[in-house]
Amino acid sequence: MGFDVHRFGPGDYVTLGGVRVPHDKGVIAHSDGDVLLHALCDALLGAAGLGDIGQHFPDTDSSYAGADSRELLKTVLERVGEAGWRVENCDLCLISERPKLSPHRDRIRQTIAALLGVPLDAVNLKATTTEKLGYTGRGEGLAAQAVALLERV
Repeated sequence: MGFDVHRFGPGDYVTLGGVRVPHDKGVIAHSDGDVLLHALCDALLGAAGLGDIGQHFPDTDSSYAGADSRELLKTVLERVGEAGWRVENCDLCLISERPKLSPHRDRIRQTIAALLGVPLDAVNLKATTTEKLGYTGRGEGLAAQAVALLERV
């Protein structure tokens, strides 16, 4: 299981699942701030018993400043594979009032499936709001949860 959150800041898009999604705000983050891929990285690392994303890519390391989260995910997949695991499936949930996920859902699922090397039906993606409650409800940021199932190879 993985979780990530980022605060909104200046910008005109957010990156979700490796896809640039137009928005009236950007995110404040050390890397590209892709909450979906960050939560997925955490889920994969956790399922393989390899710690968490902060241990592998600390925000105190300037080499990860502005990093493309697709590249971080590729590194995570290498480490998961080296530990003797492969991805079976994953389920991701975006928690945000905006941007709306539905116009981008198919492209995000396709991108994640390609990155993971799994069939499209092995990647589920959904979204929810917090009914205007909390930081996501007030439009201060967005969050994501991910669950991944690994299989021994």
